[in-house]
Amino acid sequence: MAKYWLETLGCPKNQVDSDRLMGRLESGGFEEADGVKSADVVVVNTCAFIDAAREESIETILELASVKSNGAKLVVTGCLAQRYYDELVETMPEIDIVARFGEDFTEAVMLGNTILRKSKAGQDSQTQGPTQLPTMDLLRLPRRKSQSPWAYVKVAEGCNKSCGFCSIPSFRGRQVSKSIEEIEREVSDLAIQEVILVAQDLANYGIDIYGHSDLVTLYDKISNIAPWVRLLYVYPTGLTDELMERVAWSDVPYFDLSLQHVSAKHLRRMRRIGSSKTVLAKIKKIRSLRPDAVFRTSFILGYPGESEEDQEILKDFIEEAELDWVGFFPYSLEQDTFAAGLSDQVDRSLAVERINELSEVQDRITRLKRMSLIGKEVTVLMDNDGRARSFREAPEIDGVCFVNASVTAGNFVTGNVVDINGVDLVIGAIKKL
Repeated sequence: MAKYWLETLGCPKNQVDSDRLMGRLESGGFEEADGVKSADVVVVNTCAFIDAAREESIETILELASVKSNGAKLVVTGCLAQRYYDELVETMPEIDIVARFGEDFTEAVMLGNTILRKSKAGQDSQTQGPTQLPTMDLLRLPRRKSQSPWAYVKVAEGCNKSCGFCSIPSFRGRQVSKSIEEIEREVSDLAIQEVILVAQDLANYGIDIYGHSDLVTLYDKISNIAPWVRLLYVYPTGLTDELMERVAWSDVPYFDLSLQHVSAKHLRRMRRIGSSKTVLAKIKKIRSLRPDAVFRTSFILGYPGESEEDQEILKDFIEEAELDWVGFFPYSLEQDTFAAGLSDQVDRSLAVERINELSEVQDRITRLKRMSLIGKEVTVLMDNDGRARSFREAPEIDGVCFVNASVTAGNFVTGNVVDINGVDLVIGAIKKL
């Protein structure tokens, strides 16, 4: 049987696409290889959101091309393939197939074909294989079973917003949502303990098919199927009172907010709305409903026009909000965005300096938050032998809980926090629920 190896880069939404591509390959007669060198086809599901992501994608493609076995096909798909199709076809002969969103490369791989390339002069440089790939609905393609007791579930594709820094709408398109019934079936088939709902604009879920956001209904339906439901992520404007109450009173009071900044003036430059005052009011309300609620967000530093005043507003917010988890990222100038045409660009070294200043403040807050849990009893979901998570930790981005006991993955257990290791919790004697 032919074997495949699939490398996934980028965000959780890409991981869902990879799960579906794996399902498609396996239904087409492939089985997963135990490594790159033993694969007949090597697939790279790329990211192209910012400069660093593009660089990682290119480096990964070249690395895998150098280590794959002779004769193995190299397929590049995902955001880089969609956004830079012509450039990849023309400049990277290492790639056998460049597959854009919704293009089914499996038949071409199984036939041993390569995709027609165009030379820089516009002439055909290869004539073997089809010039076009058949299409498939990647959002609805069946996926393989989760290998973990949790899984990301993508509920929509694309975005209707026009944030000044973001290029996603230019190559992902406008939002297309799956129906609640389709998502319910997918979650039931996965048979997992934790469902993590993801989308480019999760709070806007359903507006294209129901005429209004229906995230609360979706949340309620999925909560009836899986013990834990987590939302990644929600714009503050979409965090309605009803949604706040649902999440706050749930078993996973975890709020991942899409902020990017909190200076009202600067947010307008970003083509977003909001302010430090409005976000703090929502956080205060959530904590009044659930004092132990957990908050995560990320901020972009160095966006054009960012001033020292904006930095001070953000620093004051971080100190007052006392969020649990925060990521800081330097602004990346992206083609086809509003910000790319702005003249008041900020020097990258200044952006990094500002990140370092804020990271020092946030690292102290995060550590104090984790230390405050010592001596408290927590319920955790076992991810694998010795490693687990409480509701406070989303997979792959937050800390973990170390459990000194042999417990099968997928079980919930309780135990007291006896120590911390960096941002990770150490759980003492446990009991199975």
